[in-house]
Amino acid sequence: MSHGPDLDRDRSFVLAQRSFELMRDYCACATPRAYAVWYLYASGTQPLMNDAIKRLTAQNGTLTNTDIESLHDTYIDGRRLAVEVDRMNSSLIAEVEGIMEMIEVSIRSTAQYGESLQALSQDIANTATTRTRLREIVTTIIANTRDVTANNRTLEARMRESRSEIEGLRETLEAARLESLTDALTGLGNRKSFETALHRACDASQAGGRPTSLIVIDIDYFKRFNDLYGHLTGDQVLRLVAIVMREHVGQPGATLARFGGEEFGIVLPETDLAEARAVAERVRTSVTGRELVKRSTGESLGKVTVSLGVATRREDDNAVSLLERADACLFAAKRAGRNRTLDETEAGPLRDVA
Repeated sequence: MSHGPDLDRDRSFVLAQRSFELMRDYCACATPRAYAVWYLYASGTQPLMNDAIKRLTAQNGTLTNTDIESLHDTYIDGRRLAVEVDRMNSSLIAEVEGIMEMIEVSIRSTAQYGESLQALSQDIANTATTRTRLREIVTTIIANTRDVTANNRTLEARMRESRSEIEGLRETLEAARLESLTDALTGLGNRKSFETALHRACDASQAGGRPTSLIVIDIDYFKRFNDLYGHLTGDQVLRLVAIVMREHVGQPGATLARFGGEEFGIVLPETDLAEARAVAERVRTSVTGRELVKRSTGESLGKVTVSLGVATRREDDNAVSLLERADACLFAAKRAGRNRTLDETEAGPLRDVA
């Protein structure tokens, strides 16, 4: 006798209980989205999300509502987008198959028309053909020509409709692709976009022998700020940093991303350490120079500061090791007092700042 459904139910109860425990111990909020994130974490079916959660909790001790929203958008809603993309791909395939069927019908019709013309031409060549038979042949040719013309017009109209349909599907697919790579709150790239760009830049750097640099940014005391003024104001801070990044990063091919709760990254292909550090300093000083105002009351909330770490790819670096070294510089900047930029020449060996 099978106990499959009972085992599945029991496992769900265990995962649910574990999810509540994790939400109680590590989460500042108890929302349906928080439960969904922790349930998925407890199930172990999304290792990339689990790695992101471990990184956030190791650094901050908890997950903020902003963290939950980001994780949900990236790892749960992202799967919804994948399903939608599959559905649109199926529609596109069906549309192409319909076009191919119409083309095959047209080809068969044209071939039959050609065979008919050949047979009729042989009849005309026959010297014994009577005037009446000749009239029948001409009538048949006219009728067949009309049929082929009508078929071609139908195919042409169908092709125009399909072209419009395929163009619409293409635009929808592109929008879905961009949505799957975009952080909904800031409009920057999300973690998936960041990781993809970093891997691509490191591969290109290795192949072409050109430098690639990475800047990682963390908002100072963001949790304390969030707890004091609320998540809506915290979101305003995140958007502020994103705006400043867009204003001060103009390198071609640069990728700007929010890849964690209050963590941002800038991937800079074709950029050496000195230039990358200058970009980081421009971002830092611009953020520090902005005064944050609470929109609902006009109350001044003071200054926001950020800490930044900068590293440039070495010969033996891959995307992971480059990110680790930039992170080490960031943590060194935090320990040195925050509101500063440190690159790998200033932060000391990796073991000293990890």
